Amino acid sequence: MRKWKSAMFEPEDVKQRILVLAALDLILCSVKWQRVHRYEPYWTDSASLGIIDNGAGDDLYIIFAPEGILIKGFDHLSPLSPHAGEEYGVWPGMYDEVPASLVAYLDTDTFEKENVTFCLWREKYDAEWRTGEVENPEGLDDGSDFLLGRLGYTAEDYVEWARSYYDKSLQLQVVRQVYNGVVINEEIITVLNPGRDATAALAELDELGIRVCRR
Repeated sequence: MRKWKSAMFEPEDVKQRILVLAALDLILCSVKWQRVHRYEPYWTDSASLGIIDNGAGDDLYIIFAPEGILIKGFDHLSPLSPHAGEEYGVWPGMYDEVPASLVAYLDTDTFEKENVTFCLWREKYDAEWRTGEVENPEGLDDGSDFLLGRLGYTAEDYVEWARSYYDKSLQLQVVRQVYNGVVINEEIITVLNPGRDATAALAELDELGIRVCRR
């Protein structure tokens, strides 16, 4: 196996970043399946799941398990896609060295396991992110910069993205507060999305583990 090719956030930072994105999407969109960023705290009895799905065929799944973290990404335009070659199949080396305790989480109905263009993981007591011996001598684009880049979104990035995707103009100062871990209350929800049922949103946020204040 190899070390992951580029800088990557620490596990707790990954979790916090997907939580922030999921919280903001939850506030802006009341329909769960229409949200790009999601978090399922009780995906299984022992594992939670972060999801980034742009609705255009690209997705990122982040499994937070007792054994560590596994990230599976799929860029449908990548030459490493199982659909891109003359014969359908997962790119050589993609899953070969993933620890059995982690890769087992992919054998569920949640995923299309074969839809993968990059995979990385970090076991509980490891200090490095790892990836398999993927056969890619030409350095073909696997979509990881594009998809993992979402985790690096700043408040400014999110405001710009939401303007395009949700057609909403957000107050940057309020989005920054969410990024900084402010306790979310009805006022914050109303400022970000006046049409949102604040009571329902607060209940959902609480389920995610986000700090909320209900009056």
